[in-house]
Amino acid sequence: MPILDWPLERRPRERLIREGATALTDAELLAIFLRIGVPGKDAVQLGQEMVHHFGSLQGLFGASLREFSAINGLGPAKFAQLQAVMELARRAMLEEIKAGQALGSPKAVKEYLRILFRGHACESFHVLFLDVKNRLIEVREMFRGTLTQVYVTHFRNNF
Repeated sequence: MPILDWPLERRPRERLIREGATALTDAELLAIFLRIGVPGKDAVQLGQEMVHHFGSLQGLFGASLREFSAINGLGPAKFAQLQAVMELARRAMLEEIKAGQALGSPKAVKEYLRILFRGHACESFHVLFLDVKNRLIEVREMFRGTLTQVYVTHFRNNF
């Protein structure tokens, strides 16, 4: 049954507006992103298939175009939209950190680096410059390597 035939109180978009995004399942959030399903599956069912196929949202977000397109109804256009949404979210999180949130613990640095490097296809060596209150001043890439390694021959102070 198409989502438009569902009662208003069950429809993902209306629930998001009424209850907030945290009230929805991963599949329902994906359904809002997808907007439509495919013959035989509404958008929520397609979202459920995506989560099940990739095992998690992380698996979905890390999928290649070829892997993503293996699901009926998904192709380059939806892949590009998903990549754009993820990049916008990444940039918003980086803006928050650059606006003054301290990187005062190993966990905070780990989360920042996970956001910064998500989707990078090769190894790289970066330096984080922090002020005395552990706020980020700048990030500089010093060396870039291959898919699995980077060589740091020597590090000289040329700042």
